[in-house]
Amino acid sequence: MIYPSASRSITLRLKFKNQIGMLGRITSAIGKAGGDIGAIDIVSADRGVILRDITVNTRDEAHIKEIVGQIRQIPGVQLVHLSDRTFLLHLGGKIEIANKVPVKTRDDLSRLYTPGVARVSMAIHDDKNKVFSLTIKKNSVAVVTDGSAVLGLGNIGPEAALPVMEGKAMLFKEFAGIDAYPICLSTQDPTEIVETVTRIATGFGGINLEDISSPRCFEIERRLKETLDIPVFHDDQHGTAIVVLAALLNASKIVKKRLPDLKVVINGIGAAGVAITEILIASGVQKIIGCDREGIVYVGRKEAMGLIKQRHARKDPKKGKGSLPAALEGADVFIGVSSGAAVTPSAIKKMARDPIVFALANPTPEIMPEETEGIVRIMATGRSDYPNQINNVLAFPGIFRGALDVRASQINPAMNLAAAHAIASMIHKDALSEDYIVPGVFNRKVTQAVAHDVAKAAIETGVARREKKKSSNDLD
Repeated sequence: MIYPSASRSITLRLKFKNQIGMLGRITSAIGKAGGDIGAIDIVSADRGVILRDITVNTRDEAHIKEIVGQIRQIPGVQLVHLSDRTFLLHLGGKIEIANKVPVKTRDDLSRLYTPGVARVSMAIHDDKNKVFSLTIKKNSVAVVTDGSAVLGLGNIGPEAALPVMEGKAMLFKEFAGIDAYPICLSTQDPTEIVETVTRIATGFGGINLEDISSPRCFEIERRLKETLDIPVFHDDQHGTAIVVLAALLNASKIVKKRLPDLKVVINGIGAAGVAITEILIASGVQKIIGCDREGIVYVGRKEAMGLIKQRHARKDPKKGKGSLPAALEGADVFIGVSSGAAVTPSAIKKMARDPIVFALANPTPEIMPEETEGIVRIMATGRSDYPNQINNVLAFPGIFRGALDVRASQINPAMNLAAAHAIASMIHKDALSEDYIVPGVFNRKVTQAVAHDVAKAAIETGVARREKKKSSNDLD
């Protein structure tokens, strides 16, 4: 059974007689339909009639209809209004621009704009490095998408991607104090995307690529890294890979298995699957089997083998043929970055002792946690309504914070590895458990730890252009 979630939360405004027992009948009806009741608030009460707002977590649209149907069967209860709390949260957008200094007098205006700003512009003209200290550039990230691979929804376009990019910008600000801007491009041509981002990069200290489909995302990231002297980071690749590694480092401690001894099966050889493979190999994992809808990705396979999958297959040319269930036989770890319901409980049962399952497809995992009860030792998903959420917010705010603080010219593999180990280290070994292998997303110390270790790795690998965070009053 799929449990109700806050992401499907509704508010029912109900009007009924203000008499003993009526509220109990209503809550019983909601409970009978499987609704998870949250707040119950009085809107108004007048002449024996009461108006109440009841917040309910639900599973899906069909579940909402079932709840409403149960309520409508109660005599004397009127459904005045039904609102979707998620849609209400997005009304008018979720972010805004705010000024850091007041504009109240002519004196203010003369210094922040004309004529005073001309002196600042000329200072930057004489020394372009001053753009970092005298403008918003040093703390700005462009969140760039073409809308071609949004969440698990597919190619829904740049307009439909905008709410997701707004959310990403909110997380940058909330967790790392970084000003991020949604840039939704109305083109899916790699060359046009590269040219557009290159032209706007002057105003940003970093570029976060988001929800761009594979294999185009690899080319776009590579070309931008070659062109720009600021960090370019495709979060769907590297952010996911970093948090997966962090989770696996801790999960392997619980099951008492070494990374080099693990047999790992990755389902979905796209942006995330390729990046996960690379970071696991860099961390010592020696046996990784990649799969897709056609089964194991191997050298010589004819079906659905693009350039990216051919390169992936060559990482382990000795891999055999077979289906996903065949690959899972004796496997220690399953990592799903594919699509919902891609694997069955019967296939999971064929894994080695104490199986570790990371089913990360969103919004519907490859296998629901409810289906794995009693089968797996450690279960993780990409969802916030289950334990062990593999969430990129544990990685990207701290990674960019650290990179921006030392004005890194790029984000390299050493910085990614440093971020993964920093995340894993946030849970003391004595606190580790099957339901606690990654820190909570609201643990503010995570961003600080990741930023510190990423900045250190940037300095050690020679991509930092300053070695310590200076005062905001420092002009050089």
